[in-house]
Amino acid sequence: MLKMEEWLLIRDLYSQGFSISKISRQTGYARATVRKYLNKKTVPEPQKRPGRKSKLDPYKPYILEKLNEGPYTASRLYREIKEMGFDGGKTIVKDFVREVRPKQGVPAILRYETKPGVQAQVDWGELGTIEVDGKLKKLFCFNMILGYSRMRYVEFTLSIDTSTLIQCHLNAFEYFGGFTQEILYDNMKQVVIKRALKSSDSEWNSQFEDFFKCFGFTPRLCRPYRPQTKGKIENTVGYVKRDFVLGRQFTSLEDLNGQVHRWLERVNSTVHGTTYQIPLERFKEENLSPLDQVPPYKVVHKETRKISRDCYISFLGNKYSVPYRFAGRTAELHILEGKLEIYVDHEKVCEHEILPGNCRVSKKKEHFQGLLSEILKENSKCKKNSQIPLKFSGPEVEKRSLDVYETFSQGGFE
Repeated sequence: MLKMEEWLLIRDLYSQGFSISKISRQTGYARATVRKYLNKKTVPEPQKRPGRKSKLDPYKPYILEKLNEGPYTASRLYREIKEMGFDGGKTIVKDFVREVRPKQGVPAILRYETKPGVQAQVDWGELGTIEVDGKLKKLFCFNMILGYSRMRYVEFTLSIDTSTLIQCHLNAFEYFGGFTQEILYDNMKQVVIKRALKSSDSEWNSQFEDFFKCFGFTPRLCRPYRPQTKGKIENTVGYVKRDFVLGRQFTSLEDLNGQVHRWLERVNSTVHGTTYQIPLERFKEENLSPLDQVPPYKVVHKETRKISRDCYISFLGNKYSVPYRFAGRTAELHILEGKLEIYVDHEKVCEHEILPGNCRVSKKKEHFQGLLSEILKENSKCKKNSQIPLKFSGPEVEKRSLDVYETFSQGGFE
């Protein structure tokens, strides 16, 4: 298409009496082109070319629908449409998501990078509610990330008490094969009771203090109202919500944790957006403190349950039998290393291996031995006590003295 200056030149030459052939020779344009633009009365406007079809076009409505549901990541959407048949690259998906996602301003911050093996960061995230044992319970997400390699560990729980926090640490240490010199926390009550200006002078939660002194790592506290101090872990919490939790279906807490472990295998093997390296490769340089230098640390998690009339307690969607003589009583559950110990009035009455999945039953026959005979005995006693002897009564007969009959026989009555 001609520019405005060229169009004006053609019209100026024509007004000077130049023929179309001469204008064509002087400007280098074909005669048909010169004739076409001489016939135009207005400045020629550029015309948009019809856009080329993209491989992503059939999947754009699905992506827009998912983004309306929540802040899904481009990587998550790419995996989903790939399963639907998309054979394009990830870049085109990321560009489209960046274009249609609402823009949000981000204040500038100074990023602090840690050296290998020095620091990890920990946080909880609340993820709504789930139904367990017929009741709605809050679902929480424990997150730990190694500052240098960006290796992640994630675990879902139904509690955020100190025992659960410690157990999640132990599971994370087992997953990483060690632990860092220090771990950064916000000011959660499970860690610190009263924060001091200097972290080391703070009043720690006694149970958690026993834990970190046993392992020898140093707890650090981030500054209040300064979430960027824990930027690495804050990003992890949001990333778990967007890339894993949204739209996820699961049958039990164990199933959810099994799924997130498979998710972690993929995420820790994918190039990180900040370091541009694979966390699993950088992890080789972490040089963590080994676990074999620390004595085994056991954590007992306690919960309370009411024993049902049919001699069972419920835990995480499964049922566990209890000796029948404790039916209707309140029991305290001690959860330790995959075992469930049941106490009544501080006396251990039984234990079970914790069942995987849900809707399962762990029944021990000895818990019901003697129950049937006792039921029959009680029923017999009730039947005997409930029997009332029957008494038949005949017509009432007036009782008279024999003197009356003697008088009657002698004709004394008229």
